Amino acid sequence: MFTVDDMMTRHPHTLSPDHTLDDAHRLMRAERFRHLPIVDDNERLLGLVTQRDVLSAQASSLGRATNGDHQIHTPLAQFTDKQLVTVSPEASLRAAALSMLARKIGCLPVIRNQRLVGIITDSDFVAIASTLLEIQEESEPMEEGE
Repeated sequence: MFTVDDMMTRHPHTLSPDHTLDDAHRLMRAERFRHLPIVDDNERLLGLVTQRDVLSAQASSLGRATNGDHQIHTPLAQFTDKQLVTVSPEASLRAAALSMLARKIGCLPVIRNQRLVGIITDSDFVAIASTLLEIQEESEPMEEGE
């Protein structure tokens, strides 16, 4: 059985609650990912900021540009009270995938001993599916005319 530990991204990029949504946006854009865990000094998961959060704040900031209230400068501490769904490294990949599907979420922070050790995302599952499809295609006999 494959586990989350086999496929997760280890030691993902993180930010602290003191960073801003703008900091998160810059890091996400530079590194090309859509989920960013917020951790304390001991690597304990406090929250998660997503690309959707950033886009929402940017849209709000555009509407409020005239009065100087820019949500993009909001500290990430505001995102630490989210109801987080996490997974252990020992969980099966199937259980993680089903959890993400049921909750319609794009990632699961991976927690061991109350500390963030990785993250598994919908992109990881697309990569797994692609590999499995490739293996299946290679193992199927070619039909005549192909």
